[in-house]
Order: sequence, then structure tokens, then C-alpha cells
Amino acid sequence: MDMRGFQQYKEQSVNTMTQSELLLLLYDELFKRLTQAELALGKENWPLFDASVQRAIEIIDYLDATLDKNYPISKNLAQLYEYFTYELGRVKIGRRSDLLGQVKSMVNELRDAFRQAAKSGESGK
Repeated sequence: MDMRGFQQYKEQSVNTMTQSELLLLLYDELFKRLTQAELALGKENWPLFDASVQRAIEIIDYLDATLDKNYPISKNLAQLYEYFTYELGRVKIGRRSDLLGQVKSMVNELRDAFRQAAKSGESGK
């Protein structure tokens, strides 16, 4: 398989996505990393656990940095992202599955809310 062709396809796919699709892609990846961290914690695979939590924090930082501050909800989302980052720091240091589960559940609810909003936006067109 020609990897250059695949890379070009991936780049083109990302470049043609709507903002809603990109946001959902980020939330899907965040949820995936939190699930990966949860599984690694259960298996005591500390390198994978640490890397997964760190990648989740990086995604949250990106989501926070790209918030459009012109919307009132942005302040609430920024506070939520700050909370997620704080809790994941505690998860990483203490290897706390209870906190990881709470953050993962909240991320899932937020992801579902954005997915529903995207569907509503599409049907309103």
C-alpha cells in the first residue's frame, strides 16, 4: 500500500470536515484515550497509562485553546476543561480509577451533547 497516498487522503479528509465533525473527532479521540488509560490502569501498564492520560490532557488543552470566546458558553466550557485537566492530573499522580471514570463519564456526556447539537444543526438546514 502506498503510504503517501493514504497520508494525502487523511489530510484531505480532515481539511474538508466541518467544524462540528472536527470537534466530534477530537471528543472521540479524547474518549478513546481515557478508555485506553482505564484499561492500562487495570493491567498496571504504567507507561501506557501515563501516555494515555497525558494525551488526553493535550487534547483538552487544544480544545480549550481553540474555544471561540465570542459565545457565552465558552466560559463554561473553559471552566470544565480546566476541571478535566485538574482531575486528570490527580488521576495521573494517584492512579485513581474513580476519578478517571468520573472524567470519562463527563466527557462522554459532553460528546453526546455536541453530537446531538450537530445533528440538530444539520436537520435545521
